[in-house]
Amino acid sequence: MGPTIEAVETDHALPPETEVVIVGGGIIGASAALWLAEAGIPTVLCEKGVLAGEQSSRNWGWCRVTGRDPREVPLVDHAIRLWDGMDRRINGETGFRHSGICYSCETEADVARREQWLNDCARPNGLDTRLLSRAEMAELFPGGRSYAGGLYSASDGRAEPQKAVPAIVASARRKGAIVREGCAVRGVETTAGRVSAVVTEHGRIRCKTVIYAAGAWTSLLARGAGIRLPQLKVRSSVLRTDPLDGLPETAMWAGDFAFRKRLDGGYTIADGHSSVAEITPDSFRFLVDFTPLALMEFRNYKLRLGARFFDEATTWKPTPLDRRSVFESVRILDPEPDRAALQRGLARLTAAFPGFAKARIAQTWAGFIDATPDAVPVISPVEALPGLVIATGFSGHGFGIGPAAGQLAAELATGVPPIVDPAPYRFSRFTDGSRARPIGGL
Repeated sequence: MGPTIEAVETDHALPPETEVVIVGGGIIGASAALWLAEAGIPTVLCEKGVLAGEQSSRNWGWCRVTGRDPREVPLVDHAIRLWDGMDRRINGETGFRHSGICYSCETEADVARREQWLNDCARPNGLDTRLLSRAEMAELFPGGRSYAGGLYSASDGRAEPQKAVPAIVASARRKGAIVREGCAVRGVETTAGRVSAVVTEHGRIRCKTVIYAAGAWTSLLARGAGIRLPQLKVRSSVLRTDPLDGLPETAMWAGDFAFRKRLDGGYTIADGHSSVAEITPDSFRFLVDFTPLALMEFRNYKLRLGARFFDEATTWKPTPLDRRSVFESVRILDPEPDRAALQRGLARLTAAFPGFAKARIAQTWAGFIDATPDAVPVISPVEALPGLVIATGFSGHGFGIGPAAGQLAAELATGVPPIVDPAPYRFSRFTDGSRARPIGGL
C-alpha cells in the first residue's frame, strides 16, 4: 500500500469543451493546471486513479539543483524559486523548506569528481553550490562518520510529496481549473490531422490541446496516438520513520543510503543505489534506445523478470476509444517495495550515523520512475500530431523540477514564450538523430 495522500475536493462533472486537457494528476499535471488556471485558460485535468497516487507521492521529496544533468539545471533552478514561493502562491502547505542537500565524499577522488561538476555546471550557472571541507561536514552532520568532503547547496530543499499535489490542485480549482479523479483518458481524437478532443471513460471533451503528463503510463498513451515514445519504468523503494530528535536537518546522499528529514519530524530513507529495472515488453521494444544508458548505469540497477512482464504483454495495449482500456482496469501502480534493500540502506545509515539506531519504521512503499534513454525529460510538442504536448520521462527528478516543468508544458501548450530554452527537452531528439549521449548528474 502506498503512502497516505492528503484529501482534496475534486469535480464530478466534465464540460463538453475546454481549451486544454491535462492527462495525469501528478506534480507535473498539477503544476500545469495551476499555471493555466492563473492565466485564465479553461483547463480540465483528468486523473484515472487518485491525485498523486503514483510516483508523485512516492518519491524522496528532494527539490535539488545539486548534481543535476547540465541540461536540466536552468529548469530546476527556476523550479527551486517556484517552490520557494509556492505556499504563498497557493495559500496552502506543500512542506517546502530550504534544508539544503549534500552529496558526501568518502575519498579525495570523490572530492575531485564533485569539483568537476562544480566547475562544469554549478559555477557557470551561478548556483550557490560549494564543496565542504572535512571540518564543515562534521559541523553540518554532527554525530556521523568523518567524510572527506561534500557537495552542498544551501538553497536546495525538501517538500512533502503527499501534501504538495493536493495543495497545488486545490489552488488550481479555486482559480478555475476543473479536476476529475477516477477519470481515465482512453486517447485523443483528431480532425484535419490535429488534436480535436479527448475520449474519457465518462465521455468526450472537445479541446485544442492535450498535455500527456501521465508518468509511467505516457508511452502507452502516446502509442495509442501512433507516437513512439521510448520510456521505461524503474522501481524505487522508500521507507519513512516515526519522528526522531537530534538528527541532521540537511538531506544527504551517500551512495549506499540517502535520507531527508520530513515535516512531521520523521525521516524518508532509501538505499541510494538499489533501484529495480522491471523487464517488460517495452524493455525489448526500446532495447536499442536504452543500451547506452544501461551500460553507463548497470551497477545502480537490478534487472528483474516477473509477473509484470506477462501482465503488460497481455493487457498493456492500445484499445479502440469506445472500449474499456487498461487505464480503467489498473487505476494505480502500487508495486511491492524492495524491503531487503531498504533494510540494507537503514543499516548502512545507522553505521554512519548511530543516532538512527533508534529509528522505528512506520511504512515502506515503492513507485515506478518514468525514465528516458538519456535520463532527461521530454517536455515538448509532438510535430507529428499538432495539439499534443508530452511532459514525461523525468527519470527520478520529476518532483523537484515539477513546478517549472508543469509551467513549461503549459507555456508550450499555449504558445507563450517559455521560461527556459525548451530545446534540450524536445521530443524530436528521439526521431531525428539529434539525441545526445547520456550525461547524467552525480
